Amino acid sequence: MGSSIALSGVHAAYGAVRVLEDVSLRVGSGETVALLGTNGNGKSTLMKCIMGIVPPLAGGIEVDIDGTKYELVGLSTEQIVDLGIALVPEGRRLFPKLTVEENLLLGAYRRTARAQRKHNFEFCCEAFPRLAERRRQLSGSLSGGEQQMLALARALMLAPRILLVDEPSVGLAPILVQRTIDKIKELKESYQLTVLMAEQNFNQAIRIADRGYVIVHGKIAFEGNSTAELNNNELIRKFYLGL
Repeated sequence: MGSSIALSGVHAAYGAVRVLEDVSLRVGSGETVALLGTNGNGKSTLMKCIMGIVPPLAGGIEVDIDGTKYELVGLSTEQIVDLGIALVPEGRRLFPKLTVEENLLLGAYRRTARAQRKHNFEFCCEAFPRLAERRRQLSGSLSGGEQQMLALARALMLAPRILLVDEPSVGLAPILVQRTIDKIKELKESYQLTVLMAEQNFNQAIRIADRGYVIVHGKIAFEGNSTAELNNNELIRKFYLGL
């Protein structure tokens, strides 16, 4: 049993501005797939389409959870979350005037997660000892790295099957980027998650990705079936490695 996700011919726009053009990709059960692209190429919009925040103009988004298939297009964000799909948004989007503990508990609002709230809270405290130490502290007073950890932990409180992570490295110092990426890998393995990670830091992303896609101007420009293929691709060499 497992969870997978597949996008087929997805188009999306903000008014008259087309953002995604005929995007197709897949994330198999238990995989970590990187969606690589520089700012403004549609990574965040793709994540929002999956979550029902931005309705696609055309195309399909199908998930398979333990052998049951669901078409996400047409579902509300609440319904999508209730299937076990969690998003760690770009910029963290925490509730700054609530404590660390309150932010975590708000993550456990889907029905399945409520029954596991105590267990998941204890797991988050073990996985993120710094958050356990600061559970009574307002989240807005945390450092950038601590806030990213809290955003990840809040998503885990949802008891997800599929985890979407949007630009986890944004605004973090290099050492914190490395720790954050390592933590995503650790949590994926501990929770047996399927992970789609949108990231512009190529070198960090491929450390934990099984494979990846490069998105340019809203279109999938390259699909790498391994990190070796990504490393040897001309687009990657041009945009990320300066070669």
